[in-house]
Amino acid sequence: MENLKEKTTKGLFWGAMNSGATQLLNLAIGILLGRLLSPGDWGLVGMLAIFSAIAGNLQSSGFSTAIVNMKQPRSTDYNAVFWFNILMSVAIYAILFAAAPLIAWFFNEPKLTSLARLMFLSFLISSFGISTNAYMTKNMMNREIAIVNFVALVTSGSVAVALAAMGMEYWSIAWQQIVNSTVLVLGRFWFVDWKPRLSFDFTPIRRTFRFSMNILGTMIINTLNANLLTFLFGKIYGRNVTGNFFQAYKWDSMAFSTVGGMLDQVAQPVMVSARDDNDPQREVRIFRKLTRFAAFLAFPAMFGLALVAHEFIIIALTEKWVDSVVPLQLLCLSGAFMPLYSLYKNLIISQRRSDVNLWLNVGQVVLQLLVIVAFYCAGFIAMVAAYSAFNILWLIVWHYYAKQLIGVRFRETLLDILPFMLAALAVMAITWFCTIPIKNIYVLLPVRIALASILYFCIMKAAHAVILEECLAFVSSKFKKQK
Repeated sequence: MENLKEKTTKGLFWGAMNSGATQLLNLAIGILLGRLLSPGDWGLVGMLAIFSAIAGNLQSSGFSTAIVNMKQPRSTDYNAVFWFNILMSVAIYAILFAAAPLIAWFFNEPKLTSLARLMFLSFLISSFGISTNAYMTKNMMNREIAIVNFVALVTSGSVAVALAAMGMEYWSIAWQQIVNSTVLVLGRFWFVDWKPRLSFDFTPIRRTFRFSMNILGTMIINTLNANLLTFLFGKIYGRNVTGNFFQAYKWDSMAFSTVGGMLDQVAQPVMVSARDDNDPQREVRIFRKLTRFAAFLAFPAMFGLALVAHEFIIIALTEKWVDSVVPLQLLCLSGAFMPLYSLYKNLIISQRRSDVNLWLNVGQVVLQLLVIVAFYCAGFIAMVAAYSAFNILWLIVWHYYAKQLIGVRFRETLLDILPFMLAALAVMAITWFCTIPIKNIYVLLPVRIALASILYFCIMKAAHAVILEECLAFVSSKFKKQK
């Protein structure tokens, strides 16, 4: 039997494989679709993003998270969530189907009516796979999750690129989402032993209702937070500005999700196990180690993307996307801190304080909206900058509650984060200065990536960073086993 440390290490490894492979594929697919489609096409999809995401929140209603948080969920728990999700999804799709003309009227985009009705099918399909996804997460089936996600992404991405090349414009993105949801559902059923039964006992739903409703509220607030600017820009500036921002936000979230994704696959199950051992100091040690791991990867990745944003956008997506460069750079600054949000969220939920998680997110969205409105007169870029700055500062509030729950101190967290943040900043500054003479962007992009990577590795190696040594040791052990 594997102990908790071995499960965590293995989970992080497969989480890294999953996130890394997923984002590399997303990179390739995103580049192809970016070149084939216009900012206006992406703008239409961006206008609907908030509705699709909230509908996805409502369909699970937080009950899948409740299952992951249970010590030993039973088959009846999974079955109740399975049927509840499907019934909720059918009802929500019917409402959104009827509301599609109103959405089109609000944005003054008649094309949104038919596009919305097709795109919203994806969350209806995905409702069949929520219970199996919870099963895989609870049992830390990270290898299987990686395989399913990989197959779904390749299949849906290939369909989207083919349709875009045939001139299907924004419809190609809608079909990408539908195909992706379908493959995910089928793949999860392939790997999971549990199968639903034709039984409608919703007792488990009632038992976890309060906890799940807090999770649901939090999910909706998080969705509003993630899609707030896209929604506002869609109404204020129209489809082209919205498309440029949506493209910038997509690349930003793709980058920080690489780190956040691997942490999400292990953080909550591991923290729940630590909580059940009734050892507060162990919880603090686990949280701090995950924090260092997140900082070790997130800061160089996000600051590096900000450094090469101009060259990357021009080379990968062409000049038509140049207006997305500055928003991407600003979003990368706060994106470096997004994996830390994931850790705080998982910590608070593992302590069964979904109410705290909910109200922290409510406060974040309300204050964030006020900040954005305050900078409205300063223009589009100022609103994005204010959005990023606020997201960084709000982490202080999250940490206050983490300290109340497990006793992790702010000074400890700073000591865990600052070395990696300062090292990453120094590396990017040196790289930028050294590459000023290079004018050819096709040479500049690979040189900056290579130089920054080598410098960061050398600094971490010279500093004897424990996280780096552990990562190298684990990878080395994997290669030895294969030999």
